[in-house]
Amino acid sequence: MKQTPLSIKTTGRGSYNITHQVQDIVKNSLIDVGLCNIFVQHTSASLMLCENADPQVRDDLETFMAKLAPDGDPMFLHTDEGPDDMSAHVRTVLTASSLTIPISNGRCALGTWQGIYLWEHRTSSFNRKVTVTIQQ
Repeated sequence: MKQTPLSIKTTGRGSYNITHQVQDIVKNSLIDVGLCNIFVQHTSASLMLCENADPQVRDDLETFMAKLAPDGDPMFLHTDEGPDDMSAHVRTVLTASSLTIPISNGRCALGTWQGIYLWEHRTSSFNRKVTVTIQQ
């Protein structure tokens, strides 16, 4: 088993493609068949396996999430870090903090149109910590 930390700098709300970084870690592990687990160590960012060809898919997901968990909604009591604080927590709970992807032939066995994304739910910039664990 091998574990590698990743640091992802975000510039605010949106999706950040981390597929290449994860695939490089898998390749360097020299494991031909196994599992790759990706875990984000935050409560206001998440991970997603998503369409990688058309960025409008991720834009549409952002639009959908904005309606589902709007910033500054008066129903939220927790606003310690601003109007996007609790909505970011809701978005994280509704999405995924970890992904597990099979490894085949020394690579994540992703479909043709799949990419691995960090989904930043806050409007400010952050340095997000992600742990990639490779298991044979």
